[in-house]
Amino acid sequence: MQVLSFISFPKWLNPEIIQGLPLRWYGLMYLVAFFVAYQMVRIQVKEKALEVQKDDVLNMFFWGIVGLLVGARLFAVTIYAPAGEYLRQPWKIILPVAIENGKLRFTGLAGMSYHGGLLGTLVAVLIYLRVKRFSIPGWSDMVVTGAALGYTFGRLGNFINGELYGRITTLPWGMIFRPQAVIDGRFQGHVPPQHLYPASEPWVQEVAAKVGLDISTTAMVNLPRHPSQLYEAFFEGIVLWAILWFGFRKRKAFPGQMMAVYIMGYGFFRFLIEYVRQPDLGIEFPIELVKLGNPAIQFSPFNLTTGQILNFIMILIGVSLYYFFKYRHNQKREQESAKAERPTGRKLRKKIS
Repeated sequence: MQVLSFISFPKWLNPEIIQGLPLRWYGLMYLVAFFVAYQMVRIQVKEKALEVQKDDVLNMFFWGIVGLLVGARLFAVTIYAPAGEYLRQPWKIILPVAIENGKLRFTGLAGMSYHGGLLGTLVAVLIYLRVKRFSIPGWSDMVVTGAALGYTFGRLGNFINGELYGRITTLPWGMIFRPQAVIDGRFQGHVPPQHLYPASEPWVQEVAAKVGLDISTTAMVNLPRHPSQLYEAFFEGIVLWAILWFGFRKRKAFPGQMMAVYIMGYGFFRFLIEYVRQPDLGIEFPIELVKLGNPAIQFSPFNLTTGQILNFIMILIGVSLYYFFKYRHNQKREQESAKAERPTGRKLRKKIS
């Protein structure tokens, strides 16, 4: 008896909380993420004994969420939708329904970009902090610390949806996500037909044999993949939050340090995980320096996805912000020191006389 070396996606885990109703775990995970991030900021405000109005944090989060949704959606329908679907039908950008075959169908707002969400959140929060005359570096440190832990739940939502899965693997924790099914003339579910492979291909047979997958009765094969959503939830969420919360929260050297570390840390972890994540359909590798015979299983560190390009830019921005905030902090300390050492008018008159 051959030991299976893969995990099947749980049959009991469905994107819909209640079958037939437009209530999805993905949306619930977003709400949990916002709540967790909000509580993390509240804890830090209390620790620092900041004198703020009761609703200041809540209002900041409200505008931050608005910025997140707008930015995430705009990036998704521009950068990650090269086919021009949303340019031809722009109402799909904001309407969660579509008319198909004369019927109104709930589709949700499929497609949200992390990088767009981050940019939108930063813009909205920075404007709010500016208007309220709060310390932008100090408050930004608190926000990103909470956001890191909240992000974990967003990726769990992706996992439940069976989206943003990884590349093919023979590792024992490789997961077979559900193949898509046709419902009302549309593909629904997890792995689309483009990511199923002919059982007649020798490399498919080799992978199936390594993991103990029986493909004798099927023409198209759904192979195990990296559960990259869980990798991201752990490293970009829990690990990065722990670094910020336990490593920097009470020992940061200057305001803005945690925000810079978050941007660098997320960019670093996501850049590496992108190597095992399935490239976006229709985009694949914008930077492809090495031509591969079979990209489905072959790998090159010199072929970069859109996500990796954006993450590399994030790392550069994070490094720049780190030294900018450090320089500004040192400048401020030097000015305060010089001011403290400067003799007062009375002492100066006595010295002259």
